[in-house]
Amino acid sequence: MTQMSFGMPLRVRYVECDMQGRVFNGHYLTWFDMAINEAVRDIFGDYQVLLDGGIDFVVAAAELQFRQPARFDDELVVGVGFEPVGRTSLSSRFAIRRGEEVIAEATMIHVCVDAVTFEKRPWPDWFRERMSSTC
Repeated sequence: MTQMSFGMPLRVRYVECDMQGRVFNGHYLTWFDMAINEAVRDIFGDYQVLLDGGIDFVVAAAELQFRQPARFDDELVVGVGFEPVGRTSLSSRFAIRRGEEVIAEATMIHVCVDAVTFEKRPWPDWFRERMSSTC
């Protein structure tokens, strides 16, 4: 598995749990989105840097495996790692840990788009260069 370059701590909120006392499955994708945004902030300083550079990215695919349930008040860390940047795509891997235990894993593919038209486009060189130090 890809090395996790970034980690975002979080504590499960009561509102994220279903009637079975477990985190509802849809919240995991929200957590992955939060974590990748924090990773982008760590790499670029702010997401606005991407937009000011004329690019944005959108999810093209997501795959998630649940290993163990998360429950109210669990302290978790969402790890993020990146594969080398493709021409227009960026593959990232996620692992949610409760202590040393992996409770969920995911892979996502994002595609670079123009920040105004949302048309698919290649990643600019400045993005590739900055991301290459994290892969």
